[in-house]
Amino acid sequence: MRRREFITLVGGAAVWPLAARAQQGRGLPRIGFLGASTPSAIGPLVAAFVQRLRDLGWRDGQSIVIEYRWAEGRRERISQLAAEVAGRKVDVIVTHGNVAIAAAKKATSDIPIVFATANDPLGEGLVASLAHPGGNVTGLSLQQTDTADKRLALLREAIPDLRRLAVMANPDNSGSVQEVRDVKAAARTLGFDVATVEVRRAEEIAPAFGNIKGRADALYVSGDALLNALLTSQQFDINALAMTEKLPTMFNQREMIEKGGLMSYGPNFPALFRRAAELVDKILRGTKPGDIPIEQPTKFDLVLNLRTAKALGLNISDKLLALADEVIE
Repeated sequence: MRRREFITLVGGAAVWPLAARAQQGRGLPRIGFLGASTPSAIGPLVAAFVQRLRDLGWRDGQSIVIEYRWAEGRRERISQLAAEVAGRKVDVIVTHGNVAIAAAKKATSDIPIVFATANDPLGEGLVASLAHPGGNVTGLSLQQTDTADKRLALLREAIPDLRRLAVMANPDNSGSVQEVRDVKAAARTLGFDVATVEVRRAEEIAPAFGNIKGRADALYVSGDALLNALLTSQQFDINALAMTEKLPTMFNQREMIEKGGLMSYGPNFPALFRRAAELVDKILRGTKPGDIPIEQPTKFDLVLNLRTAKALGLNISDKLLALADEVIE
């Protein structure tokens, strides 16, 4: 296994001269973690977040308390859980994904909110601006204008005769809707035919494969916290379903490649969650969230699974191997 881990994030922070609410005689500071997904789906990311907090002197149960709530991929639960976390009067809410961020923002305008990942937070109205988000929300944006182009170019390098592409996405996620538009635009340039399959609920996953059977040479899965929760559940193994149909897969998270996907191209998500912990540290030490600029990853990682490539009968080129940040063999 080869891996180069590096991520550069832009932005700084102005110092809020008032002491954080957590230090005002209410016992240990409390962090409310609102998970759109499941503990198993993003366990390594949560572990990275907690470890970075420990590095900064915040130990769960000793100097802070972390309260977790999990929506388990069910959109209808998120608003309820966000209200529940806000009602606990925690000192900071940490979350990920646009739906959960919007729910947390609706639940409170006072408690600081830090998001570890978000698609186009400015376009979605989650913040006033990237440089000066204002209000009680800050975090890390995944918005990039050319990732769809790069993912399709990488797929074509791996599959030279690729002509038909299936795209799986959650149509209730505005970020995924925009990503699908970007994929279709890039596909037109490359001469690909695109078949789109929509997945909102667990029971739609297996039929989705039935809908693309015989219509695709590869499967592109749009990144979405709720969809990821469904795809990593014990009930469904998307990589097994894809392998049955002999479909090479492209994801935005390396975790899906560890589970048997062919390749991923995206930011280093553990690094984003570690950076979210650093933003929480700033807030607990007195920085106003609205003064912390929204940050963006500038380094994206390509991860390849050679075992999966071999099972699919693909011969990965030396060029693609040289581009990879990590190769699972």
